[in-house]
Amino acid sequence: MLRFSKIASSRIVKSSSSKLWLPVSQRFQASSSFPAALTAAENLVQPQKSNQFDPFTMVSGEMRVLAKNIAVLLGSGHPTLNRVASYYFEAEGKNVRPLIVLLLSKALSKIPESERTRIVIDQYDVNTQEEFKGTPKAFSFAGQNPLDSISPLRVLNGINPSIILNPLSKPMIDLENAELDKKNGILPKQRRLAEITEMIHTASLLHDDVIDLSDSRRGRPSGNIAFTNKMAVLAGDFLLGRASVSLGRLRNSEVVELMSTAIANLVEGEFMQLKNTVFQPNLNQIENDNTVKQIPEPTGKVPAKVSEYSVPTTNLITHEENVHAAFEYYLHKTYLKTASLMSKSSRSSAILAGCNEDVVEKCYQFGRNLGLCFQIVDDMLDYTTTAELLGKPAGADLKLGLATAPVLFAWKEMPELGPLIGRKFSQPGDVGLAKKAVDDHNGVGKTRELAEKYCSDALANLRCLPESDARSALEFLTNSVLTRNK
Repeated sequence: MLRFSKIASSRIVKSSSSKLWLPVSQRFQASSSFPAALTAAENLVQPQKSNQFDPFTMVSGEMRVLAKNIAVLLGSGHPTLNRVASYYFEAEGKNVRPLIVLLLSKALSKIPESERTRIVIDQYDVNTQEEFKGTPKAFSFAGQNPLDSISPLRVLNGINPSIILNPLSKPMIDLENAELDKKNGILPKQRRLAEITEMIHTASLLHDDVIDLSDSRRGRPSGNIAFTNKMAVLAGDFLLGRASVSLGRLRNSEVVELMSTAIANLVEGEFMQLKNTVFQPNLNQIENDNTVKQIPEPTGKVPAKVSEYSVPTTNLITHEENVHAAFEYYLHKTYLKTASLMSKSSRSSAILAGCNEDVVEKCYQFGRNLGLCFQIVDDMLDYTTTAELLGKPAGADLKLGLATAPVLFAWKEMPELGPLIGRKFSQPGDVGLAKKAVDDHNGVGKTRELAEKYCSDALANLRCLPESDARSALEFLTNSVLTRNK
């Protein structure tokens, strides 16, 4: 990842239009602003004496120890499982999701405590024996540290607790990190939330690469290639299991509910992508790799609800209605697959800070709009950039049969694309025709405009927070999502 030394040393100016702190050297470098913004935002988590007035020196400490802390949570008694589960954390990933949680947590700390009355917030180092203040009384456990186990370790492990074999019997936090949290206004629970969020996201990457038959991720062989499909799937499951343990130890039932729902949303979104009911209304069939598989008829014992996005037949609706339904389906799938985790972790951070309902909701909407913007830009980059820049295969969406925003915009102007979308671009020449249609009808430009709308909405959501360096960093990061090239 790029270092931010040049930006930190350059002259900083304040933009009157967006109220963002932007370095002069980066204001007109669209192609490189996203990596710079990530690095800048990372640096916003730890104050540094040498640059105490630089707005981009806040959260680097937490980001530096992110992978280390996750490794403590992940370790198992099997060395190969450890290797597969930690594989994606070894590479230089974007780490956008935990970065958002940490920056938002710091920004929320600027709200006076008198205005944060939803719950009594955490005031103590979690390693002390003081009563933990960040959990509603109904969910407190007398005499227990909130990051310690609730059930006996012999029950959790299935064996006598062993410090060597199982991290469930290791300390979950160290004093050095706790002191850093205090300096930055980031609650220990919020930092753990950031780690949980990245674990959930990484588990989804392991599973997605198996489903999509990907051969690269973050500039190296994907987990399914480096190991096997089975090991990649199992490692993803293991990550989700460990994330669930850590989530339960936060002892906030609302946050557990939110983040658990985000995990379910990832699966729902993947099913929406695999089985596009807008173009494949036959719910008794699964189309995959140019083959059709008949699925078992339901027995009626469990009622099966038909998706609200199902279209009985395209012959009974107009082209405009069909396109509208497809866009609704696409945006909902995008929310489930990408924006849900960002929005629910953002909302959870505000809940843990004890914020009132209006701020909690604005934080949720910020994560939702930023997540939608992020994925829409990702879909756009699939048409405009190279595999080397992306760190994963480029131009993969059409080959996978996915109708994302660029081709949907082209279809709106060119109805004859409908049959190609319906058969998932499976016939020879379909991919080439779709790409040409995107170029001819400015599908990429219109997709950028859609992303800009969600970016603008996300920036508006942030205005509920007091002005601070952390808020400026979030605004800078949000703007940079639009100009990233990977």
